[in-house]
Amino acid sequence: MTPISKVALPITIIAALYLLLSGNLFSLNFLLIMQILALAVMLWARRSFQPSQFSIHAQPEAGRLLNSGPYQFVRHPMYAAALLMIWAGILGHFSPLNLVIGMVVTGVIWVRILVEEQLLRTNYPGYGTYSNKTKRLIPFVV
Repeated sequence: MTPISKVALPITIIAALYLLLSGNLFSLNFLLIMQILALAVMLWARRSFQPSQFSIHAQPEAGRLLNSGPYQFVRHPMYAAALLMIWAGILGHFSPLNLVIGMVVTGVIWVRILVEEQLLRTNYPGYGTYSNKTKRLIPFVV
């Protein structure tokens, strides 16, 4: 397990908890719809894993490369959903502190994605082909 794997999840959880407890996580109108979509994608992505295959750490588990469910559209749907949830909250309750929190979380998740992709390329021979066909976070864009 890499050091970024150990800190990325706690930083994301702490940021989300801060935004929740300060009343800055959930937004109204369009942004709330985006957050509901983010929750749905998180649940869909989580349900795509076999029970023994899922890990919250950037450490590939034994089994086949997951490329079904939301993973057929993007390589990191759970990270994409977490970022959508947090940024919708920040945009709905904009402040300089919330902006810094969003940038820190985005940076940590981006580094974790890069580390995780190196591990996936090493552990799954088909990951290179899969990554050429799918975007990292936003279908058809990024």
